[in-house]
Amino acid sequence: MGAVLSWRGALAPLFIAAVAGVAQAMALAWPGSGAPQWWLQIVSLAVFARLLCQPVSWQRAALLGWVFATAWLTATFWWLFISMHTYAGLAAPLAVAAVLGLALFLGAYYAVVSGLFRAFAPVHKAWAALFFAACWLLAELARGTWWTGFPWGAGGYAHVEGPLAALARWVGVYGIGAVAAALAMGLAQLRLQDLRRARTWLLVAAAAVLLAAAHGQRACALGDLTGLPGCTRAEQAIPKDGAKAPGRVSLALLQGNIPQDEKFQPGTGVALALRWYGEALLQTQAALVVAPETAIPLLPQQLIPGYLETIAAHFTQGAQAGLLGIPLGDADIGYTNSALGFAPGQAKPYRYDKHHLVPFGEFIPPFFRWFTEMMNIPLGDFSRGGVGQPSFAWAGQRFAPNICYEDLFGEELAARFADATRAPTVFVNLSNIAWFGDTLAIDQHLQISRMRALEFERPMVRATNTGATAIIDYRGTVTHQLPRLTRGVLYGTVQGRGTDAAQGGDQRTPYARWAARWGLAPLWLAAFGVVFLTWLRWWRQQRRLLTG
Repeated sequence: MGAVLSWRGALAPLFIAAVAGVAQAMALAWPGSGAPQWWLQIVSLAVFARLLCQPVSWQRAALLGWVFATAWLTATFWWLFISMHTYAGLAAPLAVAAVLGLALFLGAYYAVVSGLFRAFAPVHKAWAALFFAACWLLAELARGTWWTGFPWGAGGYAHVEGPLAALARWVGVYGIGAVAAALAMGLAQLRLQDLRRARTWLLVAAAAVLLAAAHGQRACALGDLTGLPGCTRAEQAIPKDGAKAPGRVSLALLQGNIPQDEKFQPGTGVALALRWYGEALLQTQAALVVAPETAIPLLPQQLIPGYLETIAAHFTQGAQAGLLGIPLGDADIGYTNSALGFAPGQAKPYRYDKHHLVPFGEFIPPFFRWFTEMMNIPLGDFSRGGVGQPSFAWAGQRFAPNICYEDLFGEELAARFADATRAPTVFVNLSNIAWFGDTLAIDQHLQISRMRALEFERPMVRATNTGATAIIDYRGTVTHQLPRLTRGVLYGTVQGRGTDAAQGGDQRTPYARWAARWGLAPLWLAAFGVVFLTWLRWWRQQRRLLTG
């Protein structure tokens, strides 16, 4: 009987960690609605943090962290199975193993920091919360940076709505995730007797005041408040009534809904894509028409003569502009996943080449060619474009394309804000995530784009093959959206926001400014600084114990 109880006692925390991890994934996009649940992200992380607060060894804490993170990440990007098995033809057991293997590998970062926290956990509760936040931040940064980075499902994305959203303009998604981790650990350490102490309520009041100040400052910067002390005329320059605001551009975003298993088939998907997108680009009326990633699924030299030239002539000789996704290159110079832009009077097309490529889908990592050869992925080895490529100038705006999951990497988008006079006024995401079917991947990607809008206070317009085709304003709010998995055109307008004198001078957010200059280095330094100070405190305590 004692052995059974001991066995249950050993497994119960692991089970709780796994359930909390799944809840963390659901917080990013709730099944059914796809809406983020900011409170669930904090509560689920608090449940895990409570496990770390128990008197366990650092090895046990590392195991708990690995279980939590593996469950969280598997439940977040399980839809990779669809791309590998359904569309790329990988055997189901191998596809399951690949998804689980990726989650286990990325989950190891969280195992390391969980063990680190338990090994040097401070007794002081406030410092413990700060230390946990630093540890968690290190794991998130490592996952989003090392081995090309795969930060999909970072905890901060649950906070595109809620009280922490106002922090995006200051610290970005990783900073929000760190603040949420500190709150989670604070909640995990809370005891009934703490509620009777004035110090607890002072901390709560201080946090509330800081968040209120962040919301007030953001509202001031966006022109949502007038007459507030500290709100300058420059900050109030943009009218809340979008119809009266300068720099408004009409849009037509194309969603072809070409089935992924037919998309690159000459007799079916290719013919359908060429016909539908070709007609839509020529017939749709809007100042800017945008077609998604690889909307034209063939290289220019593979198209029938005159096809691309007709599209180019329509825009360069008319009164509209167009952006469309198309692969470019050849076997000698290499291939790129690109976007071409055409505008009236343009001497040559604007070109953007995707920089941040998807491992296995768009480039083959060293020693893994055997794996990609087991899958049927067309054009699976692209060349990279540069960081901080110029924007597409049209209608007084600077439209900055990014392709597919490039909008996951805010620090790379920030490179375009180094020069305030050339900073983007509108982001344009061209995507095709039909690879993942009708899953939460669509909703998760929408929340990612919303976070970029919050960080940079720039609109993000999305033209996708199957969804979510949407217009997101510079407040991070979805103003227009097409139903997923339908073929159609989304009409709307976008209010550009930039650095023009008429709009109040330099309007780069604090995050855009420091990330453009230093990337993620300030966050790395802050996290390592807290970890070092915590270790130093621990070392001094150990010395005092040893010296009596």
